[in-house]
Amino acid sequence: MMFQSTRTVRAVIFLAMVTLFSMNCSVYAKTPPENSDHGTLQQASLEECLQTALENNHQRPASRYAVEMAEAQHRQALAGYWPQVTLKGGYQRMDEYSNFIFPPASISLPMGGTIPITIPGAGTIPVGDITVPAQDVKLMDEESYRATMETTWLLYDGGMRKGYRAQTRAVVEMMKQESRRTDLEIADSVKRLYFGSVLAIQLHQIGKDTLARMETTLNLTETMYKEGSGRIKKTDWLDNKVMVESLRSMVALLEKNELMAQAALANTMGLPWDASVKPTDTQIPFTSFAGQLNGLVGTAYQFNPDWAKVKAAIRAAEGAVLTAQSGHFPKIAMTGELHKWWNDYDGGMATDRNKEGWTVGMGIEIPIFSGFLTQNKVAETQALVDKIKEEQFLLREGVSLQIRDTFLALNAAEKSHQATLDAMNAAVENRDLNIRAYQYELVETENVIRAQLMDALMSAQHYKMRYDHIALLSQLNLMVGTEVLNTLKGQ
Repeated sequence: MMFQSTRTVRAVIFLAMVTLFSMNCSVYAKTPPENSDHGTLQQASLEECLQTALENNHQRPASRYAVEMAEAQHRQALAGYWPQVTLKGGYQRMDEYSNFIFPPASISLPMGGTIPITIPGAGTIPVGDITVPAQDVKLMDEESYRATMETTWLLYDGGMRKGYRAQTRAVVEMMKQESRRTDLEIADSVKRLYFGSVLAIQLHQIGKDTLARMETTLNLTETMYKEGSGRIKKTDWLDNKVMVESLRSMVALLEKNELMAQAALANTMGLPWDASVKPTDTQIPFTSFAGQLNGLVGTAYQFNPDWAKVKAAIRAAEGAVLTAQSGHFPKIAMTGELHKWWNDYDGGMATDRNKEGWTVGMGIEIPIFSGFLTQNKVAETQALVDKIKEEQFLLREGVSLQIRDTFLALNAAEKSHQATLDAMNAAVENRDLNIRAYQYELVETENVIRAQLMDALMSAQHYKMRYDHIALLSQLNLMVGTEVLNTLKGQ
């Protein structure tokens, strides 16, 4: 029997350790800190923890930057609808000036005619043929400056820009849903760990109360075996002593777990390693859940960020199909140029007409054959759309099943809540009766020990059931996607 009692108390402490070690979230509180032997200790309510977590958690800025990146990509896609204007300037220095050699030429008059040419001092001389020597014509100076403003405006692209716009807009929505999921996960983690810390305090208190009662029973046992009727023996006292010391070591572990739960509560918000947050609540609330399964599933399709993210992914894939299909169509663009040229030479090519001016043109690009490249791009993107739609169906079923499982677990927890409460009250009454009877040597020592350990175990199970219930509610809010909406509206 004493061996069974030992196993019982170890089960109580093991339950407490498993409950506390399963928590891995943290929060930072606004309450002014106070110093303790275990670092900086702060107290905060659940509302303060949630609000401060949403303000200071480092995951949130990261998700916001992802949204900003997606919005910048969307604006890049919209830039394709505007004319592209480029201003260029340059300086050029040549080793020699540019020239043009006019070749020599001989001009013969038709039908052997002549042209009278008057030469001073020699009179008039008839000339039949005219010979023009080669001429070196300078085109421009060695140094030139040039400024050009070029414009290109895509008028028709077969839907390419529309496809890019749809893709980037869908990516923005996906990143916003990812940011919402981050907020939901922060709220869920803070809520579960907050009440996990409350549970850790309760379990530690159960351990201390049980140890105190066991020590009192040990002292009573010692007195009874030394001064009593002889029914209580020294072996009873020794067995009780072993149990008390074992329980004392386990209470120390419970104390450590309580401190680690409070440290974990502070860690998520980026507090120093020696900071801790202690909940202001002393009890885990219990409120029966009145929601309906069908309503929860319908709400999840409206607010669940994963569901909205998949819908946005379908729109992005459909935009990719539109972009790929644009490869079948021609592209039409208008071009224009305004130029200015500075050169000190006034002859050759460096004339006022050539030094400045403008041009306007229209260009068209018609795809003829690309080795079936465009056709296969369209097939690939269309297959991607179909793939995501099938994944959407799987997600729909998965979300529904998860909500159903959590809903059923909530119903089971609410039924177990009353059972564990009745068991705890019965265990408390049984403990009191056994302690009073033991004082008159009406029950055995092992019965008193077992009654005290069962009291601790039933209390721990009841508190753990209350924590499981509120953790399931938090998990349900995470899946449905509505938990953080009111908190965000208050910012």
